[in-house]
Amino acid sequence: MARILAIDYGGKRCGLAVTDPDQIIANPIGFEPANTLLSFLKEYFTNNEVERVVIGHPTKADGSDTNATGLVMKFIERFKVEFPAKPIVLHDESHTSKMAMGAMVASGMKKKKRREKGMVDTIAATLILQSYMESER
Repeated sequence: MARILAIDYGGKRCGLAVTDPDQIIANPIGFEPANTLLSFLKEYFTNNEVERVVIGHPTKADGSDTNATGLVMKFIERFKVEFPAKPIVLHDESHTSKMAMGAMVASGMKKKKRREKGMVDTIAATLILQSYMESER
C-alpha cells in the first residue's frame, strides 16, 4: 500500500507528516520552507510511493474562511499544476497548532526545543494526518 502525506501549509514553513506503508501510523517527517515545498515534494514523490496528499484546511469555528485559507488555496492551485495526477484531500486543521503546543508541553519538551522553528508545524501536520486517518476508518 502507498503512503499518505500530510501538509500543514504556512506562509513561511510547512509541516510534513506521512503514514507508514500500511497507513496505520502518522509519522512526522519535518518541515520545509514554503518557497521550496514543491521542489521538496517533487523529490519526495520520486523516491516514495504516495497515494494521496492531505492538506490542512484552515477554517473558523463557524466554517468560514480564515486569513490563511486563501494562502492554502493558492498553494493547492500550484500543486495541481505540478502534480495533476496526485489526489488532494482537504482536512480540517482547527486547533492543531494549539494541540501541537500542548502535546510538546505534556511530553516534557524543554522550552528551548519548543521554540525551534517548524516544530509546531511538524506536529500539527502529524495531528492533521492522524485525524484524517481516524475519520476514514
